[in-house]
Amino acid sequence: MKKYKYYLAAFCAFFIWGFFSLALKPISSYPSLDILFYRVFFSVLTMTAINLVFRRKSIRKNWNDFTEMPSKRKRNIIVLTLVGAMILASNWFIFIYVVNHVSVKAGSLAYLICPILTTVFAFFLLHEKLSKWQWLAVSISVISCTLLSINHFQDIFYSLAVAATYALYLVSQRKNSEIDKFLVLNIQLLFVALLILPFYPRYSGVIPTEPLFYTCLLCIVVFFTIIPLFLNLYALKGINSSTVGILMYINPIINFCLAIFYFKEQVTLLQMVSYSLILVSIIVFNKKIIFGKKHKSQTIVEDSKSK
Repeated sequence: MKKYKYYLAAFCAFFIWGFFSLALKPISSYPSLDILFYRVFFSVLTMTAINLVFRRKSIRKNWNDFTEMPSKRKRNIIVLTLVGAMILASNWFIFIYVVNHVSVKAGSLAYLICPILTTVFAFFLLHEKLSKWQWLAVSISVISCTLLSINHFQDIFYSLAVAATYALYLVSQRKNSEIDKFLVLNIQLLFVALLILPFYPRYSGVIPTEPLFYTCLLCIVVFFTIIPLFLNLYALKGINSSTVGILMYINPIINFCLAIFYFKEQVTLLQMVSYSLILVSIIVFNKKIIFGKKHKSQTIVEDSKSK
Protein backbone atom coordinates (compact mmCIF):
# COMPACT_ATOMS: atom_id res chain seq x y z
CA MET A 1 0.00 0.00 0.00
CA LYS A 2 2.84 2.35 0.87
CA LYS A 3 4.35 2.18 -2.63
CA TYR A 4 1.15 3.25 -4.34
CA LYS A 5 1.72 6.88 -3.30
CA TYR A 6 4.95 6.86 -5.33
CA TYR A 7 3.14 5.44 -8.36
CA LEU A 8 0.43 8.09 -7.93
CA ALA A 9 3.07 10.84 -7.72
CA ALA A 10 4.73 9.66 -10.96
CA PHE A 11 1.35 9.32 -12.71
CA CYS A 12 0.27 12.84 -11.69
CA ALA A 13 3.60 14.34 -12.80
CA PHE A 14 3.38 12.93 -16.32
CA PHE A 15 -0.36 13.59 -16.58
CA ILE A 16 0.28 17.28 -15.84
CA TRP A 17 3.21 17.43 -18.28
CA GLY A 18 0.96 16.07 -21.00
CA PHE A 19 -0.76 19.46 -21.19
CA PHE A 20 2.50 21.49 -21.32
CA SER A 21 1.99 22.47 -24.96
CA LEU A 22 -1.15 24.43 -23.98
CA ALA A 23 1.06 26.90 -22.12
CA LEU A 24 3.93 26.87 -24.64
CA LYS A 25 2.13 27.28 -27.95
CA PRO A 26 0.54 30.69 -27.18
CA ILE A 27 4.04 32.18 -26.73
CA SER A 28 5.70 30.36 -29.66
CA SER A 29 6.50 33.72 -31.29
CA TYR A 30 9.08 34.39 -28.56
CA PRO A 31 12.60 32.91 -28.95
CA SER A 32 13.10 29.55 -27.22
CA LEU A 33 16.11 30.91 -25.34
CA ASP A 34 14.03 33.77 -23.90
CA ILE A 35 11.39 31.34 -22.65
CA LEU A 36 14.16 29.26 -21.04
CA PHE A 37 15.69 32.35 -19.37
CA TYR A 38 12.42 33.47 -17.81
CA ARG A 39 11.32 29.95 -16.91
CA VAL A 40 14.53 29.34 -14.95
CA PHE A 41 14.63 32.77 -13.27
CA PHE A 42 10.96 32.74 -12.21
CA SER A 43 11.20 29.12 -11.03
CA VAL A 44 14.24 29.92 -8.88
CA LEU A 45 12.58 32.95 -7.29
CA THR A 46 9.38 31.01 -6.55
CA MET A 47 11.09 27.92 -5.12
CA THR A 48 13.60 29.91 -3.08
CA ALA A 49 10.79 31.97 -1.55
CA ILE A 50 8.86 28.79 -0.65
CA ASN A 51 11.93 27.20 0.94
CA LEU A 52 12.94 30.28 2.91
CA VAL A 53 9.44 31.10 4.16
CA PHE A 54 7.86 27.70 4.75
CA ARG A 55 10.67 25.15 4.86
CA ARG A 56 13.47 26.58 7.01
CA LYS A 57 13.39 23.63 9.43
CA SER A 58 13.75 21.21 6.52
CA ILE A 59 16.72 23.19 5.18
CA ARG A 60 18.47 23.11 8.58
CA LYS A 61 17.82 19.38 8.97
CA ASN A 62 19.13 18.58 5.50
CA TRP A 63 22.19 20.76 6.05
CA ASN A 64 22.96 18.97 9.33
CA ASP A 65 22.50 15.58 7.66
CA PHE A 66 24.77 16.65 4.80
CA THR A 67 27.58 17.89 7.09
CA GLU A 68 27.58 14.56 8.94
CA MET A 69 28.01 12.50 5.76
CA PRO A 70 31.39 11.05 4.73
CA SER A 71 33.40 13.21 2.33
CA LYS A 72 32.99 10.77 -0.56
CA ARG A 73 29.20 10.79 -0.25
CA LYS A 74 29.17 14.60 -0.06
CA ARG A 75 31.14 14.79 -3.31
CA ASN A 76 28.77 12.33 -4.99
CA ILE A 77 25.70 14.36 -3.96
CA ILE A 78 27.26 17.62 -5.19
CA VAL A 79 28.29 16.10 -8.53
CA LEU A 80 24.92 14.40 -9.11
CA THR A 81 23.04 17.59 -8.20
CA LEU A 82 25.07 19.90 -10.45
CA VAL A 83 25.36 17.52 -13.39
CA GLY A 84 21.63 16.83 -13.11
CA ALA A 85 21.00 20.59 -13.23
CA MET A 86 22.89 20.98 -16.52
CA ILE A 87 21.16 17.96 -18.07
CA LEU A 88 17.75 19.31 -17.01
CA ALA A 89 18.47 22.76 -18.47
CA SER A 90 19.52 21.17 -21.78
CA ASN A 91 16.31 19.15 -21.82
CA TRP A 92 14.17 22.23 -21.20
CA PHE A 93 15.76 24.25 -24.00
CA ILE A 94 15.54 21.48 -26.60
CA PHE A 95 11.94 20.62 -25.66
CA ILE A 96 10.81 24.27 -25.87
CA TYR A 97 12.44 24.55 -29.31
CA VAL A 98 10.87 21.31 -30.56
CA VAL A 99 7.30 22.13 -29.43
CA ASN A 100 7.40 25.72 -30.72
CA HIS A 101 9.43 25.30 -33.92
CA VAL A 102 9.19 21.64 -35.02
CA SER A 103 5.83 20.17 -33.94
CA VAL A 104 3.84 19.09 -30.90
CA LYS A 105 3.95 15.54 -32.29
CA ALA A 106 7.76 15.63 -32.27
CA GLY A 107 7.62 16.63 -28.61
CA SER A 108 5.32 13.74 -27.84
CA LEU A 109 7.55 11.34 -29.79
CA ALA A 110 10.46 12.40 -27.57
CA TYR A 111 8.66 11.15 -24.49
CA LEU A 112 7.72 7.95 -26.26
CA ILE A 113 11.39 7.22 -26.83
CA CYS A 114 12.42 8.46 -23.38
CA PRO A 115 11.01 5.52 -21.36
CA ILE A 116 12.94 3.08 -23.53
CA LEU A 117 16.17 5.02 -23.03
CA THR A 118 15.47 5.40 -19.30
CA THR A 119 14.94 1.66 -18.98
CA VAL A 120 18.11 0.88 -20.92
CA PHE A 121 20.19 3.47 -19.01
CA ALA A 122 18.86 2.16 -15.68
CA PHE A 123 19.65 -1.41 -16.70
CA PHE A 124 23.27 -0.63 -17.64
CA LEU A 125 24.11 2.22 -15.24
CA LEU A 126 22.09 1.31 -12.14
CA HIS A 127 21.87 -2.47 -12.75
CA GLU A 128 18.11 -2.42 -12.25
CA LYS A 129 16.56 -5.78 -13.10
CA LEU A 130 13.68 -6.22 -15.51
CA SER A 131 11.30 -9.16 -15.79
CA LYS A 132 10.54 -10.97 -19.04
CA TRP A 133 7.22 -9.13 -19.27
CA GLN A 134 8.98 -5.79 -18.86
CA TRP A 135 11.49 -6.64 -21.59
CA LEU A 136 8.54 -7.58 -23.80
CA ALA A 137 7.01 -4.15 -23.08
CA VAL A 138 10.30 -2.48 -24.02
CA SER A 139 10.38 -4.47 -27.27
CA ILE A 140 6.84 -3.37 -28.14
CA SER A 141 7.87 0.23 -27.43
CA VAL A 142 10.88 -0.07 -29.74
CA ILE A 143 8.63 -1.35 -32.53
CA SER A 144 6.09 1.44 -32.04
CA CYS A 145 8.77 4.17 -32.00
CA THR A 146 10.43 2.69 -35.08
CA LEU A 147 7.10 2.87 -36.92
CA LEU A 148 6.62 6.47 -35.80
CA SER A 149 10.06 7.48 -37.10
CA ILE A 150 9.36 6.31 -40.68
CA ASN A 151 9.58 9.29 -43.07
CA HIS A 152 10.07 11.67 -40.11
CA PHE A 153 13.87 11.93 -39.70
CA GLN A 154 13.84 15.50 -38.33
CA ASP A 155 11.25 14.53 -35.74
CA ILE A 156 13.20 11.48 -34.61
CA PHE A 157 16.48 13.46 -34.44
CA TYR A 158 15.10 16.16 -32.14
CA SER A 159 13.03 13.64 -30.22
CA LEU A 160 16.12 11.57 -29.44
CA ALA A 161 17.90 14.65 -28.10
CA VAL A 162 14.98 15.49 -25.76
CA ALA A 163 14.55 11.86 -24.73
CA ALA A 164 18.22 11.20 -24.00
CA THR A 165 18.64 14.29 -21.81
CA TYR A 166 15.58 13.59 -19.68
CA ALA A 167 16.37 9.87 -19.40
CA LEU A 168 19.86 10.71 -18.14
CA TYR A 169 18.37 13.19 -15.66
CA LEU A 170 15.99 10.57 -14.26
CA VAL A 171 18.69 7.93 -13.93
CA SER A 172 21.20 10.31 -12.33
CA GLN A 173 18.68 11.54 -9.75
CA ARG A 174 17.72 8.00 -8.77
CA LYS A 175 21.12 7.84 -7.03
CA ASN A 176 20.66 11.29 -5.50
CA SER A 177 18.03 10.44 -2.90
CA GLU A 178 19.46 11.42 0.49
CA ILE A 179 18.60 15.12 0.39
CA ASP A 180 15.07 16.57 0.34
CA LYS A 181 13.87 16.52 -3.28
CA PHE A 182 12.32 19.99 -3.27
CA LEU A 183 15.55 21.44 -1.91
CA VAL A 184 17.64 19.54 -4.48
CA LEU A 185 15.46 20.89 -7.28
CA ASN A 186 15.82 24.42 -5.90
CA ILE A 187 19.62 24.08 -5.81
CA GLN A 188 19.68 22.69 -9.34
CA LEU A 189 17.62 25.55 -10.75
CA LEU A 190 19.69 28.10 -8.80
CA PHE A 191 22.86 26.61 -10.31
CA VAL A 192 21.38 26.78 -13.82
CA ALA A 193 20.26 30.38 -13.21
CA LEU A 194 23.81 31.38 -12.20
CA LEU A 195 25.22 29.64 -15.28
CA ILE A 196 22.92 31.36 -17.78
CA LEU A 197 22.76 34.78 -16.07
CA PRO A 198 25.95 36.13 -17.80
CA PHE A 199 24.43 35.22 -21.19
CA TYR A 200 21.09 36.93 -20.55
CA PRO A 201 22.08 40.55 -21.45
CA ARG A 202 23.64 39.49 -24.76
CA TYR A 203 21.35 36.72 -25.99
CA SER A 204 17.93 37.72 -24.67
CA GLY A 205 15.43 39.64 -26.74
CA VAL A 206 13.36 42.67 -25.79
CA ILE A 207 11.73 42.31 -22.36
CA PRO A 208 8.19 41.02 -23.01
CA THR A 209 5.34 43.39 -22.19
CA GLU A 210 2.32 41.29 -23.16
CA PRO A 211 0.25 40.00 -20.20
CA LEU A 212 -0.22 36.71 -22.15
CA PHE A 213 3.51 35.97 -21.90
CA TYR A 214 3.59 36.32 -18.12
CA THR A 215 0.31 34.42 -17.67
CA CYS A 216 1.69 31.50 -19.66
CA LEU A 217 5.00 31.78 -17.86
CA LEU A 218 3.27 31.60 -14.47
CA CYS A 219 1.51 28.41 -15.59
CA ILE A 220 4.80 26.99 -16.88
CA VAL A 221 6.66 27.76 -13.65
CA VAL A 222 4.04 26.52 -11.19
CA PHE A 223 2.03 23.84 -12.99
CA PHE A 224 4.59 22.54 -15.50
CA THR A 225 7.86 22.93 -13.61
CA ILE A 226 7.73 22.99 -9.81
CA ILE A 227 4.78 20.67 -9.13
CA PRO A 228 5.51 17.87 -11.66
CA LEU A 229 9.29 17.92 -11.13
CA PHE A 230 8.82 17.61 -7.38
CA LEU A 231 6.31 14.77 -7.84
CA ASN A 232 8.70 13.06 -10.24
CA LEU A 233 11.68 13.30 -7.90
CA TYR A 234 9.50 12.18 -5.00
CA ALA A 235 8.38 9.13 -6.98
CA LEU A 236 12.02 8.13 -7.53
CA LYS A 237 12.37 7.67 -3.76
CA GLY A 238 9.97 4.71 -3.80
CA ILE A 239 10.01 3.19 -7.29
CA ASN A 240 12.82 2.47 -9.71
CA SER A 241 13.81 4.48 -12.79
CA SER A 242 12.49 1.86 -15.20
CA THR A 243 8.96 2.06 -13.79
CA VAL A 244 9.00 5.86 -13.77
CA GLY A 245 10.24 5.69 -17.36
CA ILE A 246 7.32 3.56 -18.50
CA LEU A 247 4.76 5.75 -16.69
CA MET A 248 6.23 8.61 -18.73
CA TYR A 249 4.15 7.33 -21.65
CA ILE A 250 1.13 9.11 -20.15
CA ASN A 251 2.75 12.42 -21.18
CA PRO A 252 3.13 11.78 -24.95
CA ILE A 253 -0.27 10.11 -25.27
CA ILE A 254 -1.94 13.28 -23.95
CA ASN A 255 0.39 15.38 -26.12
CA PHE A 256 -0.52 13.35 -29.17
CA CYS A 257 -4.26 13.76 -28.49
CA LEU A 258 -3.80 17.53 -28.14
CA ALA A 259 -1.82 17.64 -31.39
CA ILE A 260 -4.71 15.96 -33.23
CA PHE A 261 -7.83 17.35 -31.59
CA TYR A 262 -6.70 20.77 -30.35
CA PHE A 263 -3.80 21.90 -32.57
CA LYS A 264 -5.26 20.07 -35.62
CA GLU A 265 -1.97 18.49 -36.68
CA GLN A 266 -2.31 15.76 -39.31
CA VAL A 267 -1.98 12.14 -38.22
CA THR A 268 -1.57 8.97 -40.27
CA LEU A 269 -2.96 5.49 -39.75
CA LEU A 270 0.60 4.29 -39.02
CA GLN A 271 0.89 6.79 -36.17
CA MET A 272 -2.44 5.68 -34.71
CA VAL A 273 -1.29 2.04 -34.76
CA SER A 274 2.01 3.04 -33.11
CA TYR A 275 0.30 4.88 -30.27
CA SER A 276 -2.03 1.92 -29.74
CA LEU A 277 1.05 -0.28 -29.34
CA ILE A 278 2.33 2.19 -26.76
CA LEU A 279 -0.81 1.69 -24.69
CA VAL A 280 -0.30 -2.08 -24.88
CA SER A 281 3.33 -1.72 -23.74
CA ILE A 282 2.28 0.32 -20.67
CA ILE A 283 -0.18 -2.38 -19.61
CA VAL A 284 2.36 -5.16 -20.22
CA PHE A 285 5.15 -3.37 -18.34
CA ASN A 286 2.94 -2.67 -15.34
CA LYS A 287 1.19 -6.05 -15.45
CA LYS A 288 2.23 -6.90 -11.90
CA ILE A 289 0.96 -3.57 -10.53
CA ILE A 290 -2.31 -3.54 -12.49
CA PHE A 291 -3.28 -7.18 -12.00
CA GLY A 292 -1.20 -8.10 -8.96
CA LYS A 293 -3.66 -6.84 -6.32
CA LYS A 294 -6.59 -8.62 -7.99
CA HIS A 295 -4.63 -11.84 -8.29
CA LYS A 296 -3.58 -11.61 -4.66
CA SER A 297 -7.19 -11.09 -3.53
CA GLN A 298 -8.34 -14.12 -5.52
CA THR A 299 -5.57 -16.24 -4.00
CA ILE A 300 -6.61 -15.23 -0.47
CA VAL A 301 -10.27 -16.09 -1.19
CA GLU A 302 -9.31 -19.43 -2.65
CA ASP A 303 -7.08 -20.23 0.33
CA SER A 304 -9.85 -19.37 2.79
CA LYS A 305 -12.29 -21.60 0.94
CA SER A 306 -9.88 -24.53 0.96
CA LYS A 307 -9.60 -24.24 4.75
